[in-house]
Amino acid sequence: YKPNTERLRDWISNPKSNGYESLHATVMSDSGKWVEVQIRTRRMDEVAEKGLAAHWKYKDGDAGKASSLDRWLHQVRELLENPDADALNFIDDFKLNLFAEEIFVFTPTGELKKLPVNATALDFAFEIHTQVGARTIGAKVNHRLVPLSHQLKSGDQVEILTSKNQTPSEDWLNFVITGKAKSKIRESLKEQKKTVALDGKEILQRKFKSIKADFISANVELLRRHYKVESTTDFYYDIATGKIDLKKLKGHKVSNGRLSFPRKKVESSRPKENKVHAPLPTKSDTLVLNAGDVNFKYKLAPCCNPIPGDDIFGFVTINDGIKIHRTNCPNAVQMLSKFDYRVMKAKWSSQKERESLAYIKFEGIDDIGLVHNITDTISRQLTINMKSISFESNDGIFTGRISLFIHDTNHLSKLIREMKSIKGVTSVRRIEKPTD
Repeated sequence: YKPNTERLRDWISNPKSNGYESLHATVMSDSGKWVEVQIRTRRMDEVAEKGLAAHWKYKDGDAGKASSLDRWLHQVRELLENPDADALNFIDDFKLNLFAEEIFVFTPTGELKKLPVNATALDFAFEIHTQVGARTIGAKVNHRLVPLSHQLKSGDQVEILTSKNQTPSEDWLNFVITGKAKSKIRESLKEQKKTVALDGKEILQRKFKSIKADFISANVELLRRHYKVESTTDFYYDIATGKIDLKKLKGHKVSNGRLSFPRKKVESSRPKENKVHAPLPTKSDTLVLNAGDVNFKYKLAPCCNPIPGDDIFGFVTINDGIKIHRTNCPNAVQMLSKFDYRVMKAKWSSQKERESLAYIKFEGIDDIGLVHNITDTISRQLTINMKSISFESNDGIFTGRISLFIHDTNHLSKLIREMKSIKGVTSVRRIEKPTD
């Protein structure tokens, strides 16, 4: 091959300051195109790919330590090559990859895996492979079924249970500790959100078509700002999940395909007294529930389903009296910020009254006799009456929902603790509605 002498670079005789060594030559191929050729030894190539850290590997000559360094550098490279990584999250994940105290655990085939102290079964799953971690539904440690958050100890033998229908959950970030696991979970959650957002985009396109508005960026941005959502992806996601209900879109105008929201004349910041069916409270009013108070008629809000023991407040509606909401109700922030003059203090009476309806959702690994154990714990051991119960099982994973009658939040907390102790049940939580 004919060389180009002007483009010859000898970094072997004179290495770069960062330790890079290589011989670069440019030659002409048979097709008449210039091709650059880089000539390096195996050692030089590792230094070029991994930097000065590779010098230590060759100087020390310990193959075991070198292999460990290779794995660590590979994990750091994976973090760096993630295009969607948030800067602050990246720093946190990178710090987790720095060498710390370690434990040694085994796969069912006897393969040794090294993990940081306090690593969980889920960290182990991601250490095996990203796809294994993403599809993990449970784990067996020393042949005993444990939750994904179970912390491992040196010498444990760990078997990972997977399902093709499983996807990473945001809850996983609360207990995994390795940088690789955290990074891959966040990456998967972002992809899931993007997929759901595509459905929201289609819903918005149909809405625009129905109101004869053009699906253009100007209209989308106007609507996004109208709903005060930070990004377009979040906006589409909120539409898809029902957080934003386009059926309730009001106050807009469409002219030649362009959307607008004309400003309304504000006559008064407060509604007229004759439109409010319930008496407006004063600052000193406190509605006491279950105390036979006849001055105030109230209803429990179905959006958050409060029960005795919950922190609550009353909201004076236009047509439906006073609605009682939990202070952590999804709608609470909007009501308290925009209509604070219609909010009144409320509390539960100390008297023991009738039981309240509550809803719980639970998940776990399906097994023979599991349904019987759950219903036996609720009905016989805790003497709680159930209104309805439903189970679904897919690929060995079950999901259940129960509507039941309880006295208060303490009663409900005891129930949740008892259910979590049932073998095979991995999570139990209260939900606002039976469809959640």
